[in-house]
Amino acid sequence: MLTAKLFPLGLWLLQQGEVIAFDPISMWRLMGWPARLVVVLLFVMSAWSIGVMIDRFIAFSTARKQSRQFAPLVAGALKDGKIDEAISIADHNKHSHLAKVVGAGLQEFKGDQGVESSQRALERAAAIVHAELKRGIGGLATIGATAPFVGLFGTVVGIINAFQGIAQAKATGLAAVAGGIAEALVVTAVGLFVAVPAVWMFNYFTGKVESFDVEMDNSSSELIDYFIKRVGK
Repeated sequence: MLTAKLFPLGLWLLQQGEVIAFDPISMWRLMGWPARLVVVLLFVMSAWSIGVMIDRFIAFSTARKQSRQFAPLVAGALKDGKIDEAISIADHNKHSHLAKVVGAGLQEFKGDQGVESSQRALERAAAIVHAELKRGIGGLATIGATAPFVGLFGTVVGIINAFQGIAQAKATGLAAVAGGIAEALVVTAVGLFVAVPAVWMFNYFTGKVESFDVEMDNSSSELIDYFIKRVGK
């Protein structure tokens, strides 16, 4: 006879005088070593993705904040023809994606290298900043794509354990397979728990990078126009 009672910590099954609890600690004890290794791997992946999320959020927030301060200051300096001052402003806003690109173009133009050389400098700086902004984001996509499959591997292991339980107990029914089925479902849930936030944040950060790219392209175009006008005077 299998009796089920619902307690605050979850569902408890009474089987042959032993209590099997479906809370995280009890489920961990029920798992075999292969399933435990899968869970540990998933939590490592989760910790790494959370670290990337925090790092990118701080980097993007700082870049946005400094760019808002940088844009009007450098525009005013260039309007007055003060290139040295504009370069100094860019140097003081090193975390701004716009400052990195504009500063590179101004440095090249100041060296009397011509408009074309300045444009190439802007393009190189934009490519470097783009790579910096995307640092770690590709890993989020990888985790989002692979974590469910890692969890699926743990699920397969749990199902195998469930059938082994049937063979050893020489019986069928929920009592014989409860531990293995629960193990399989828990690992699957952990895999989805890791994958879903990673996919969400990958899409969010990708949109942010695209927005920054547009801002850098617009700033580069405006700066090239400024160089052309200045050379034509």
